[in-house]
Amino acid sequence: MAGGWTRDGAVQDQIDDTVNDAVTAARRRMGAGVGATHCDDCGEPIPEQRRKALPATRTCVACQSARDTSVRHSGFNRRGSKDSQLR
Repeated sequence: MAGGWTRDGAVQDQIDDTVNDAVTAARRRMGAGVGATHCDDCGEPIPEQRRKALPATRTCVACQSARDTSVRHSGFNRRGSKDSQLR
């Protein structure tokens, strides 16, 4: 498929880069090291099943959900179209 000034496959490269950035950001947010038995935010006990599934977890499900809703994306525009940059 012709893409104007772009080479063949450039759109797929943009999609792949976006997915790779999202995976990298998610891995960075995942904890590493020793987990906790009680939530760092609210102090409630973290269920054993959660600690088994995520050994490095330091928050309960409710507090982690609140943290996840506050994640901000970089907003980097890979498309480069003028219309998408005017937002």
